This record gives sequence, C-alpha cells and structure tokens, in this order.
Amino acid sequence: MFSFLKSDPIKKLDKEYGELLEKAMQAQRGGDIRLYSELTEKAEAVKAKIDEARSA
Repeated sequence: MFSFLKSDPIKKLDKEYGELLEKAMQAQRGGDIRLYSELTEKAEAVKAKIDEARSA
C-alpha cells in the first residue's frame, strides 16, 4: 500500500557506485595508484550487487 515510501536499494547502491568511481578517479589523478586500485575494486563489488539485485 505504501510502497512509494520505501527506499530503493538499487538507487542507493548506484549512488555508492558513482561516488566510489569519482573518488577512484581523483586518486588516480593525484598519483595514488594503490588507492585507485582499492576503490575500483570496491566499485566493482558494488556493481556486482547492483546487477544481482536487478536480475532478481
């Protein structure tokens, strides 16, 4: 009945994915390749969760 009040988990994950990619890009531009790699790995994990949630 009040499904419009519930938050969309995919939307939240998508926002987190974008933020991680942005931080990774900034780290790469700053020359911190190790941090870039770690953030990109985390972003890929979040993307996998998004794909899993969309397929369900």
